[in-house]
Amino acid sequence: MVGNRPQFIKAAPTSVALRERGLDEVVLHTGQHYDPELSQVFFEELGLEESRYALDLRSADTEEMRAAIAGPLRDEQPDWVLVYGDTNSTLAGALAAADAGVPLAHVEAGLRSGDLSMPEERNRIETDRLAQLLLTPDERSREQLASEGVPGRAEVVGDVMADACYRLAPVARERSRALQDLGLEPSGYLLLTLHREANTRQPRLGRIAEGIRRIEEAIVFPVHPRTRAALDAEGIDLGPRVLRRPPLGYLDLTALASQARLVLTDSGGLQKEAYWHGVPCVTLRPSTEWVDTVEAGGNVLVDDDPERLLAAVASARMPAEPPQLYGDGRAAARIAEALYTLRPA
Repeated sequence: MVGNRPQFIKAAPTSVALRERGLDEVVLHTGQHYDPELSQVFFEELGLEESRYALDLRSADTEEMRAAIAGPLRDEQPDWVLVYGDTNSTLAGALAAADAGVPLAHVEAGLRSGDLSMPEERNRIETDRLAQLLLTPDERSREQLASEGVPGRAEVVGDVMADACYRLAPVARERSRALQDLGLEPSGYLLLTLHREANTRQPRLGRIAEGIRRIEEAIVFPVHPRTRAALDAEGIDLGPRVLRRPPLGYLDLTALASQARLVLTDSGGLQKEAYWHGVPCVTLRPSTEWVDTVEAGGNVLVDDDPERLLAAVASARMPAEPPQLYGDGRAAARIAEALYTLRPA
């Protein structure tokens, strides 16, 4: 089950690995992201299997998605429901699987930011408690599940986004013309993404915007529809150095992220991708589920504080010898093997 941009990316290498292991995959798209620039473009670019079920709900309401998933589950009677990450689509799929009595596998199990004010954190916790198979990106996540007494079986597999990143970043830099079209040089700009619900409300949005206006470098800003609506409604100007663009496909975004001087983001996925690209990251949140990137020195948390944001942008550097984090790029194969080996008799 997929529903938004990060899940499409995670599904791409997993889908290939499932086919190679001889498992049949049925894709259900909840429609949580329904804008073509945030949805269909990823199916086209990443070669994903077309959704057998495209619910097209145009909603992030968990209960609405849960009810709509019930019919396809009843018709398909799958061996597993596979959900990714921490979105409302993730939780809706987990709840629907529990309703139908279908075993649930959760990719990115065990991640915790410690911030229960975030809906994503609550979604992770509840999904993990429902899952029979917990597919964790690292040992820290497995230990977190054990400390919580989560009953499912935990398997450390690595991170499927690393699979996609390692394979597709060179392709993205070769094919994308994003830098040329924007008149930019590698390391001559910052990349900004901002989409989390808390950051699109006042006063956080205004404080973040204040910090961004004071940065004296070119900033490429692919604007999420929710963020665009909030900026326009509040009449917030980000300044002349910010290059606002529509949402980008995966290849263009990867080309920009991998060649930026620095990434500014509130995205969980982009924090990791920046680290894998060797690009320092400044995270516009008070906490992160990817704490290893902070501990390794490649990521700085600044919350919505304009002064901390400016200081971090000026000083952020990648460590000289960054440790490898979240696997070796073979997570999808391990996921497929676990699903094959542990499938119901």
